[in-house]
Amino acid sequence: MQTFLAVFWPPVLVLIAAIIILHIWASALDEPFLLPTPRAIVRIAINRRDDLLSALWTTTEAALIGFFCSAAGGIAAGVALSASSLVRRAFYPYTVFFQTVPIIAVAPLLMIWCGPGLPAVALCAFIVSVFPVIAGTLTGLLSTDPALEDLFRLYGASRWAKMWKLRLPSALPSIFTGLRVAAGLAVIGTVVGEFLVGVYGPREGLGVRIVSAKKQGRTDEVFAAVLVASLLGLAMFAVINLAAKLLLGRWHASEQDH
Repeated sequence: MQTFLAVFWPPVLVLIAAIIILHIWASALDEPFLLPTPRAIVRIAINRRDDLLSALWTTTEAALIGFFCSAAGGIAAGVALSASSLVRRAFYPYTVFFQTVPIIAVAPLLMIWCGPGLPAVALCAFIVSVFPVIAGTLTGLLSTDPALEDLFRLYGASRWAKMWKLRLPSALPSIFTGLRVAAGLAVIGTVVGEFLVGVYGPREGLGVRIVSAKKQGRTDEVFAAVLVASLLGLAMFAVINLAAKLLLGRWHASEQDH
């Protein structure tokens, strides 16, 4: 119980302080169109809960598809790049494209190629989130302890044995760091994709609801949808943290309680 309180009371206090400050600021400004009060945001979220939950599910679907594709593709690309310095010099500079590409400019092309809806939005999430996984995997694989590599070589371990039993386990902390970053970026890429190409037919994602509410001047609903999208990103981040804790908690210092 004490450990639980020690972990959660600092962010809870910060959240309470932020809500109080936002309420005072919004009340003093007295311009609901510019800055609604936290009470107004909560009220509209409750009143529109069915619409927001439906939009949340649509956005979650695209974000998870993009995230899992970036996790699988990023780890595979990192492994491939780590296999040869020549391959790394030839292809790694092009992976930076995923980090530097202006997704707002590319999204219309994705709509032309994939059509409007889930495929284009999930591809936006993938493009935005894959580079941290590639970078984290590659960094972890290249940081394997040379002494352990020599030990495996001394015992005649094959290349695949060294990869599966030494290099990948050693790289897990870096891989999970990349996955944590990718989880938040996948949600961002999904919402941005929905701004531009998120036509799901009768279904609307959070990005579509944000654009619709903005056009109608419902700033409180914009804040509510943004809050729900942020909670989605936090939930995905928490799941990655839990997985890291379960896999690394017993042997790696970064996941142990201090």
